[in-house]
Amino acid sequence: MSEAELERSTEGSSRIHCHSCGAELTYKPGTDHLECSYCGAQNEIDQLGMEIEEKHLHDFLHNIDRPVQSVQVILCQGCGADNPLHEQKLAENCLFCGSHLMVKNVHELEQYQADALLPFAKNKREVVLLWDNWVKNIWWAPNDLKKMGNGTDGIRGVYIPYWTFDAKAETHYTGERGVNRTVKDGDKRKTVTDWYPASGTVWNEFDDLLVLASNSLPKKKAHQLSPWPLNELVVFQDQYLKGFSVETYSESLKDGFENAQMRMKDDIRANVRMDIGGSKQRIHHLDIRWSDERFKLILLPIYISAYQFKGKTYRFLVNGHTGEVQGERPYSFWKIFGAILLTLTIILILYLAFGS
Repeated sequence: MSEAELERSTEGSSRIHCHSCGAELTYKPGTDHLECSYCGAQNEIDQLGMEIEEKHLHDFLHNIDRPVQSVQVILCQGCGADNPLHEQKLAENCLFCGSHLMVKNVHELEQYQADALLPFAKNKREVVLLWDNWVKNIWWAPNDLKKMGNGTDGIRGVYIPYWTFDAKAETHYTGERGVNRTVKDGDKRKTVTDWYPASGTVWNEFDDLLVLASNSLPKKKAHQLSPWPLNELVVFQDQYLKGFSVETYSESLKDGFENAQMRMKDDIRANVRMDIGGSKQRIHHLDIRWSDERFKLILLPIYISAYQFKGKTYRFLVNGHTGEVQGERPYSFWKIFGAILLTLTIILILYLAFGS
């Protein structure tokens, strides 16, 4: 390292400091280097010769010597999320709901290290502009919300854990094919369905099926941040985390795969119905034979702002790579009531003018 030196903090996490001024270097979104915010010194992150590894699922689950690391987190009593302990030095509020955090709720978790991550590409200034634009364009929002400036201090960049799963499935099925035909029923015509036995085999191959490993985010909103450009994943390196937080996963590998399998089975059923053909389909039995099940743990970049409005918590999420925005928001009762009243008044005026 020509621009920086690597030191170990008392907490054991690695920090990279600028040779010129001594300030800590942080990852600059959208680049492949760390940067000093004071003097501009840079330190390149080298990815040459590094490949992302996908692990064999069952071999990993049955290996009692799986590599894990101890991570200290602080439990939020408001939403139940585990916050990275180092965040307590920067803020006393939960990253995910804004509730007050208490040091007495610190505990340790055993976690696998991530295999890959998608680096942040958007910076905080860009996200603040996205916030302002989002607030201005939502309907029925209270005026006080639109006047509220979120600012960079209210927005945090957090790497959120996801499992990805690969699998192959060979499925033997039995069922029935329904063929519609039209028949006469007196003076009318009606449709009836003739059913015929059906059986066969279909093949499905799944690649990088994403499963959110966090219980701290609203799953619907997190899903709507997709798509993620997983082709731009890089091998996990600690340097990409500098200046950002990392959430620990709360959904185990086993539970994550069971979640993924349920979604895979939906695709398999759709494939079977297509193979049966006809106008309608009935599926009686599926014999699914899984093979080549693999996984990896990845970190995806999300900007989060948990803001309080009239005593209730709302969350604003931004895909830290693409800029996709999703948010929870309050509604103005008086704006909605006024709109309904105005509509009813217009209808009444039109009725009085043209109804008689």
